[in-house]
Amino acid sequence: MTSRSTLTAWLAGLDAPRLSRVLGTRKDAVAPPEPRSMEESAERLLRPGSVALVLPQLPLPCLQVAETLAALGTPLPRGALARALGATAPTAARELDAVLEALADHALVWPDGDGNLHMAAPLRQAWDAPLGLDAPLEELLEGVTSEELRGMLVALGIKPPGARQQRTAAVLEHHGDPQRVAAVIAKAPSAARQLLERKARSAPQPTESVVFGAATADVAPGERWALDRGFLIRNRHGYGPARMPAEVTLALRGPDWRAPFDPVPPVAKLVPVSAVDVDREATAAATAFAAHAASVLSACSAAPPARLKSGGIGARELGRIGKAAQTDDAVVRITLEVAYSVGLLGADGDRIAPTAVYDTWAVQEPAAQFADLLHAWWNLQFTPSRSRDEDDKSLAAVSGAPRCGACLQARRGLLAAAAALPKGQGVRVGTDLGPLVAWHRPLAHPSFHDETPFAATVREAELTGVIARGALSRLGAALVTGDREKLAVACRRLLPEATRTARFGGDLTAVVTGTPSAHLAELLDSTADRETSGTASVWRFSGDSVRRALDTGRAPDEISAELAAVADGPLPQPLSYLVADTARRHGRMRIAPAACVIHSDEPALLAELAAHRALVALGLRQLAPTVLVGGSSPDKTLAALRVQGYAPVAEAADGTVRIEKVPPRRAAVPAPRKATTKAGTGRSARRTAEAPAAVDPSAPAIRLLAAPPTLPEPDPWGAGVPFGTDTEEIVAGYAKQLTYTDVRQLAHAIDTGTDITVEYVAASGSRTVRTLGRLELVPPYLEAWCRLRDAERVFTLSRIHGVMPAWADDLA
Repeated sequence: MTSRSTLTAWLAGLDAPRLSRVLGTRKDAVAPPEPRSMEESAERLLRPGSVALVLPQLPLPCLQVAETLAALGTPLPRGALARALGATAPTAARELDAVLEALADHALVWPDGDGNLHMAAPLRQAWDAPLGLDAPLEELLEGVTSEELRGMLVALGIKPPGARQQRTAAVLEHHGDPQRVAAVIAKAPSAARQLLERKARSAPQPTESVVFGAATADVAPGERWALDRGFLIRNRHGYGPARMPAEVTLALRGPDWRAPFDPVPPVAKLVPVSAVDVDREATAAATAFAAHAASVLSACSAAPPARLKSGGIGARELGRIGKAAQTDDAVVRITLEVAYSVGLLGADGDRIAPTAVYDTWAVQEPAAQFADLLHAWWNLQFTPSRSRDEDDKSLAAVSGAPRCGACLQARRGLLAAAAALPKGQGVRVGTDLGPLVAWHRPLAHPSFHDETPFAATVREAELTGVIARGALSRLGAALVTGDREKLAVACRRLLPEATRTARFGGDLTAVVTGTPSAHLAELLDSTADRETSGTASVWRFSGDSVRRALDTGRAPDEISAELAAVADGPLPQPLSYLVADTARRHGRMRIAPAACVIHSDEPALLAELAAHRALVALGLRQLAPTVLVGGSSPDKTLAALRVQGYAPVAEAADGTVRIEKVPPRRAAVPAPRKATTKAGTGRSARRTAEAPAAVDPSAPAIRLLAAPPTLPEPDPWGAGVPFGTDTEEIVAGYAKQLTYTDVRQLAHAIDTGTDITVEYVAASGSRTVRTLGRLELVPPYLEAWCRLRDAERVFTLSRIHGVMPAWADDLA
């Protein structure tokens, strides 16, 4: 029976709750939720992309059992699987049953009526060499000639039959008996026996790369003996290394060999911790993060950060924002990345500015604000606090980091590991959860610069209060459920309401405990300088800070009234004196928009300015006792006078005071992006944002009908050459730095699976040359095997600046 038919029969025998659970675990791949038939359900569950989505979510024992089934092949009796895993004891058998039950819930493995286990066919393709085994003998013999089969049988001492099919069956029968294979190899020459045993212990070498040149003539010592008997098999043309069939490898490993099976997570050193302590620390961390995040976005609202030419926000702007918000780089990066992903920030020309959505978010309670940010962090497809790349170069923030499913699963695995800890127990330090994360999500990988496994992920969880005192907090428990309402309730329970009053001190400070409301933070930011931010924020008043408020057109009585309205008691006398004294000096001189005129009712003051040595660069001349003229612009003159401690005001052409208040800059709300899907995987684009207002559905049709009936150009370069394939058109749409020839060359490499060398500019601005293989197009990214790093990497198409044939040295 085929996999589809056995799966259909198994699904038909499930009760309604179990069937619903099986289909629900694969909701990303099975749509609609209620298929019309069991055959349709089975067909959708067996899609390759559907299986690929499930594997990263599985713990280590599930992957170990699945790999063993992929290596041994199915159908396989459950007893044979238990023996291969060494899970025949009662306790281990129960643990194996639990793993098989979990795999069945994901429709990856299921039993038939005879008790044999079946596996989804695409699951075999998840491993190049499961358990270090190469392809089975039957597959490797497909390229062997009949005469070569005859030679193998003669060397094995078996009389060869006449037909090729019979000779193949005879070789399969002989190699299918582990004892016969082991007996023949035991009598082999020493060099051949050592070669075979060494190959049985190591993983097979990859053979997908094409090597140009003549076939391999020389063989390793002892290899000819093994080739003659079919214990090693070469490509029919002689290319590539000799391959050992899976049956021969298992025979050499012996009857005592067992596949790895670790059903129990590693033991972590635990310490007792109470729920009260966890809540207290989680509250402190979440409150501090919410306050810092609000400060970061407020700083972006006051002065939108500039974008680098290569995209994103550079280290200098990140440092400025961190200084203004009084927080470290990790919090700044997490806040910016999360805010950008949910549409609170958006690109506005050469800057990253808050959108109109930010204005709505800023007036919410801290718990609601934090819930939005925390939910977005939970679903980010990369590690937002990462500041260095694999070359140890500084990374820009909000630069469109490539999707990293392993980073997302590291976050999922961390919370799964913390949730599995005994009640009332936690680890000594958060990084002790690293080995547990590796067990719960083996396909997740730590960041490049983690001193301990998954240190960056643990640090982010502790900053946000998801992990506290080495245990899972209420916030983390709510995130695991995936329920937004439960998360909102947990945030409201742990985070206090916004503080709407401040405590003013005689030392000209204002202290706000907790998270200040949007109105309070805006008022204090406009009249004082923020010194600290977090669970308690401190502002300090000075003559310059009050002068800034007066420059925006506020009257001194208005400033005093607004501060008194938010004070938890009467305003201190020093603060009242500061406002009055600054207001008295404010505007004693006025600067007219000539180039430039300074006038005042106090001749002595103007005489002082004209004689001031530090103002010589302004070129001031006294035209009258109450009038000075200078050669510098009004803005430059204003700044120079204020640096020297004066308090001038700008004057408009009509003689009125010019108000210097600048409205906050706002970017347009980014439109929702269409899902970019890899074939069968269902992956979607990272950032989505809802439009703030409804759109007339008839407007697009009206515009289309009014458009002239012209055809688009055949290519963006105007050469008149149409795209040869869909891949060329997709690559050309994203790789704007490439010429038409480079686009065609890169598209051809993607379609044919050949290697290619590219010139790539990383997010840090460094330029490198990489030779890539196993190309897979996932717009706007290119997933490939990087020969330089000897690992899988994701490349942004727009950062590829040149394409050339793969270098031969890299392919050798």
